[in-house]
Amino acid sequence: MNNKPWLAHYDKGVSPTIEYPNAPLFHFVEEAARKYPDRACTIFKGAVISYKEMNALTDAMAAALVEMGVKKGDRVGIFMPNTPQFIIAYFGILKAGGVVVAVNPTYPVDEIVFPVKDANIEIMFTLSRFYGKLQETRKRSNLKRLIVSNIKETLPPLLRLLFTLAKEKKEGDRLERLDEGDVWMQDLLKKHAGAPRPAVEVGPDDMALFQYSGGTTGVPKGAVALHRNVVANTLQMKEWFVTAEDGKETVLMGIPLFHVYGMVAGMNFAMTTGASMAMVPNARDLKDVLDNISKYKATIFPGVPTLYNAINNHPDVKAGKYDLSSIKACISGSAPLMRETKEQFEKLTGGKVFEGYGLSEAPTATHCNPLLGENKTGSIGMPLPDVDVKIISLDDGETELPQGEIGEIAIHGPQVMKGYHNMPTETENTLRKMKDGKVWLFTGDIARMDEDGYFYIVDRKKELIKPGGFQVWPREVEEALMSHPKVLEVGAGGIPDPQRGETVKVWVVLKPGETATEEELKAHCKERLAPYKVPTHYEFRSELPKTTVGKILRRELVRQHKESTQINR
Repeated sequence: MNNKPWLAHYDKGVSPTIEYPNAPLFHFVEEAARKYPDRACTIFKGAVISYKEMNALTDAMAAALVEMGVKKGDRVGIFMPNTPQFIIAYFGILKAGGVVVAVNPTYPVDEIVFPVKDANIEIMFTLSRFYGKLQETRKRSNLKRLIVSNIKETLPPLLRLLFTLAKEKKEGDRLERLDEGDVWMQDLLKKHAGAPRPAVEVGPDDMALFQYSGGTTGVPKGAVALHRNVVANTLQMKEWFVTAEDGKETVLMGIPLFHVYGMVAGMNFAMTTGASMAMVPNARDLKDVLDNISKYKATIFPGVPTLYNAINNHPDVKAGKYDLSSIKACISGSAPLMRETKEQFEKLTGGKVFEGYGLSEAPTATHCNPLLGENKTGSIGMPLPDVDVKIISLDDGETELPQGEIGEIAIHGPQVMKGYHNMPTETENTLRKMKDGKVWLFTGDIARMDEDGYFYIVDRKKELIKPGGFQVWPREVEEALMSHPKVLEVGAGGIPDPQRGETVKVWVVLKPGETATEEELKAHCKERLAPYKVPTHYEFRSELPKTTVGKILRRELVRQHKESTQINR
């Protein structure tokens, strides 16, 4: 694959290679403040923070952290949804020389404890509504101090008043006092207002992020990204978005900022283009998503298929109550984008939905379909600038396979992580030096490449189903069922079977108001799949377990099945 056939299919204006600045990640917020000082950086329920103000707030936050004893390389936690406070904390930590460890705020205490202990987090940013969870976490870890913000602090004055009167107590945001040593974020910002960025030397080869991934597949692994990795990936995304106009875009920030997808393809991308960010703390609140798109005329909308699908099927959208015509471009990631979802959303908005692919280990994107060129159905697109990709044999883990053959995706590029924190064996298995002398990231994803250099994910290496020795990829079964007009969502997995060793089961969510039988769905599958791929078990559900970025948890469905069959025995 040394000839990189994909380069011939890049959009006009996309360079195959990019010059990367020899600068840390917070260079983006400083540059945006210089070029677009008065442009809105964040819009939250109508309250605006300009780029000039955001840069000053992050300087003040950094000065506060240094005064609190944060030293270069210290890991500092963020336990927040998509609010302006997250961005202030994020760049404040980086400017202080710290390393950002963002943790999913929906996690229960048991799941918070692992990253806090593993990364040795002593200081953590949070919202007042999560304070109790982190007090519990502190009892079981080295967590010493919490920097607390009330969500209302970044609301406009009238909304803040209404929130205080009607919602603050009811929604668990009111705190009478903080434990000794803990501090209010707004007090720190006031105290250090106007302070210059601390004189901490931070360079491209210093650590920027720990992103914990793989918790659903076993013990979470902390992928360590250097400043240069995140800078590179952000600029690759900027290069790819050929239609984005500097200083003129509005990014709908619904994708979680505690995930690298939201950080890089949302926040950091917005910073490089001087785009405003319309902040949505909870993308499952579809009314808030739709209100933000129509009110602030969002033009760029990074999302996931389940979110686009939910908008397609929202009764108010179907009734024409929302104007979504401002949307120009949507990058879809984290899960396979079904053709029906893409076509329906594009028809609805007039914008373009293009599927991408990435993983926490690079810190987010490695492949994308072109914005203007051909989007091939089922393809994750082609490698971004400066990214090289090989398809490696599943038999020996070494041989590079020719075009069209199925194997594991291996990636070489400037965004690839340094390794996993405290996991030398896992790092060695994932980052491998090959015969060409380069270190390649082995993704665990199975794919093929066509003659034009477009890649197609077949499935996860670990999720292969083997009925009677045959190979079945869950994704192809899911795609067959998703083409049924009554099906909203589906997950497929392998369950134990006494005759075949393993057999295919599907968990199905029907569209609102629809009914269907197992026989009807089986007949639909028989027309589209080889006999051994047709599911033998069907379970109808009202919802499916998902990750915070909307990826259906197949392994969790299989686990639940095994658990229920054991109970029934």
